[in-house]
Amino acid sequence: MEITTVAVLGGSGFVGRHICHLLAAEGYRVRVATRDRERAKQQLILLPTVDVANVDVHEPAQLAEFVRGADAVVNLVGVLHDGRGKAGFQAAHVELARKVVATCRELGVTRLLHMSALAAGRDGPSRYLRTKGEAEAIVRESGRAWTIFRPSVIFGREDSFVNLFAKALRFAPVLPLACPNARFQPVFVEDVAAAFVKSLADLGAVGKAYDLCGPRVYALRELVEYVGAVTGRRRLVVGLNDTLSYLQAFAMELFPVKQILRALGMLMTRDNYHSMKVDSVCSCEFPFGIAPRALEAVAPSWLGSSTPRARYRDFRGQAGRDDA
Repeated sequence: MEITTVAVLGGSGFVGRHICHLLAAEGYRVRVATRDRERAKQQLILLPTVDVANVDVHEPAQLAEFVRGADAVVNLVGVLHDGRGKAGFQAAHVELARKVVATCRELGVTRLLHMSALAAGRDGPSRYLRTKGEAEAIVRESGRAWTIFRPSVIFGREDSFVNLFAKALRFAPVLPLACPNARFQPVFVEDVAAAFVKSLADLGAVGKAYDLCGPRVYALRELVEYVGAVTGRRRLVVGLNDTLSYLQAFAMELFPVKQILRALGMLMTRDNYHSMKVDSVCSCEFPFGIAPRALEAVAPSWLGSSTPRARYRDFRGQAGRDDA
């Protein structure tokens, strides 16, 4: 069946916006479910084939009304920190996956794309990875024409990974770093979006799960030091041992520290610590003939704009002065 209309859950988020832009560019009609329509409209308003709707995707009736008439569903909903109710791992990962599958069955929607995470599994070391793994199992057993994507950490201009380090280095003259030897293979958000969109028209993608990784593996310390070099904020990075890493994560969960760090986007929990016990790397080729872009080839375009030298050039430009 030809796919013309795609319903995207989580379409107003970091990865979702890139996927929606690419879907629109490819000529698909796109529906985006969001809790804040006005904010999402500002981000997606220039896309003529994208409709944004206020939908509580956890409510079966609202979810069914949103999906009705779509040819494919893309579920990007996920949370990094366990919260209460709908903001918790169980609700956002497991229960929502079950509701999406049930809705697709009820309405006869066969094509289902699902965002998971590298190293997800029911026997994973963290609740995040275990609930992601349970959601994968629900999708695999759904009877739908499913495709699962399992990225390593995703980077891009508005990410909460590379930019987190840039923010921390701005405030901290010395950075105590938990799990400094944890290994990641960061993948560019536009490459992830391209994989999702290309899979829609590829029958060979049905029933497959794709690990998505960039071209290079980094230890966490290397990533922080790289961001420091690009932003001009080289700091002393003190790697914490296993015990101190756990204690740092525990301390970050204490109220009101947790509330402050969450607001700043700098929260690390004990569950995050447990997730980093497993390397987020893969050795497979990137799917659909996409050549994944390296962090060093992309990140300086936005990280470099925050260096002291770049800010100085901006000030001179605003004052009408020329550096020539």
